[in-house]
Amino acid sequence: MRRVLSIWLWRLAMDRWRLAQGLAEGEQADAAPTALVAETARGVRIAAANAAGLAAGAIPGTMLADARTLCPSLATAPSDPAGDLAFLEKLALWAQRWGPWSALDAPDGLIVDVTGVAHLFGGEEALLADVRAALAQRRLAARLAIAPTAGAAWALAHYGRDGGILPPPSSLRAGMPRSNPERDGGSPGSPQGFAPRDDEIERQLFHLPVAALRLDDDVLLVLRRLGLKRLGDLTGVARDALARRFRNRRAPAANPLIRMDQLLGRVPEPSLPVIEVSAPLVQRRLMEPIRHRQLLDRVVMDLAQDMARVLEGRGLGARRLELGLWRVDGEVATRRLELAAPSRDPGHISGLFGRHLDDVDAGFGIEVVRLRSLWSESVALSQGDIEAAAEHHGTSLAAFIDRLVARLGPRAVRRPVLRASHVPERAQGWAAVLEAENSSQEIFEFHLRPLKLLDSPEAIAVLYASPDGLPRRFRWRGEVHEIVRAEGPERIAPEWWRERSSVRLRDYYRIEDHEGRRYWIYRDGIAGDGRGGDSVGRAPDWFLQGLWG
Repeated sequence: MRRVLSIWLWRLAMDRWRLAQGLAEGEQADAAPTALVAETARGVRIAAANAAGLAAGAIPGTMLADARTLCPSLATAPSDPAGDLAFLEKLALWAQRWGPWSALDAPDGLIVDVTGVAHLFGGEEALLADVRAALAQRRLAARLAIAPTAGAAWALAHYGRDGGILPPPSSLRAGMPRSNPERDGGSPGSPQGFAPRDDEIERQLFHLPVAALRLDDDVLLVLRRLGLKRLGDLTGVARDALARRFRNRRAPAANPLIRMDQLLGRVPEPSLPVIEVSAPLVQRRLMEPIRHRQLLDRVVMDLAQDMARVLEGRGLGARRLELGLWRVDGEVATRRLELAAPSRDPGHISGLFGRHLDDVDAGFGIEVVRLRSLWSESVALSQGDIEAAAEHHGTSLAAFIDRLVARLGPRAVRRPVLRASHVPERAQGWAAVLEAENSSQEIFEFHLRPLKLLDSPEAIAVLYASPDGLPRRFRWRGEVHEIVRAEGPERIAPEWWRERSSVRLRDYYRIEDHEGRRYWIYRDGIAGDGRGGDSVGRAPDWFLQGLWG
């Protein structure tokens, strides 16, 4: 049976601010009314407050001006949601000491899978005690709960008893008062109705408020107006009635039935585990600040050699690198580099960065230089040796492409690739030179296509003998062309899975004018097809899309 630990850090923002200020809980500076504020479209609002601030009326969500009316001595500091999230991610990795994986329960909680590990701590009570002691040592306030599902654990941590443990359903056979399947429109055991069953989760949680289902505020307001204030109240309502009321709400946070099924374990609730990915990093702290370009190039070369050793030890090659330059006055200059293929050749990397350092302002000197590999890929040692030899002789394709990109820019060095589409303008695209092709896509075999396609089809005026007949003459860019030969049509239907219903069929023709020039034109739509923006359908339009020869 699965067991999930929910950790609710209900004062995360204030605890993190207190730690940053070096304050201990209960100190005089922390005892003063203090609030964290955030800029919004309608003004400054309270994001979080300490105990003294809450007692003085600084409720999260209220305007700062209103809070200052109640508490003129309220001290404020800017909130940092991005910093809180980064801190929470670090805590998620740290929390994996209690389970094989953990996930974020943003903005202030964690989910830890503790299935089969409680006996290592002496039971689930001892596990909760260990978690509480570890968080207290880090001076973080938390509420904890363990349950068979993430939804049930979240509900207990937020609205139940702190440290609550919900036993597995199979451990106790006492259930809630059973509902009537005929009244609920379902049969016993059917997933469509609240059928009679022995469910310990439901029995233990029916007294909690409906807010324990993690619903949006507008949905909670609707449920309260319907008189459904607790989870147990939902079992007294036919499921079909709730399904009709919330039939247009597909998101879990907007549908109480989905949340109830997740809480009871009827449907899975996938979580994205937090996985530690360490970016290789090397740096130099210089004894004396440097200002000259020659010295900077030497430091970059040393860092590239250090990075090569780190990457080689991990069997990796860098695809994206970031060079950070810390000046004496605190300013930081960054330069980023993306390679066409994984590489750990120091000369190649330092040479490419050298082209991006001409505009660096050293100011009073650079005292710290840091090189980090933001994106790495596996590279076999033998392949790295081959590429290094090729680079030494100047024959490496990846090194040549990197030089072109460094000089011309990343969008100037690309190659055409085929796309899985039968629409001409979508059948091709541009990609990085050494980017692997998607072999899973089916590339269609086409009829003969012109070598040159216009960036966008250009409208032309066409004279033809009949609505569905071959074209006889057309005007393009102010010049009239007599058609002496025509072949077609080749009909191409729109892609119904991505187009609107008003998109029309295309009939393509390969034509030759009286001067021997060949064109690729098409008729957009068929007369009387009912498409094109009105009920009858406008007359077909003609376009020129390609040139032959």
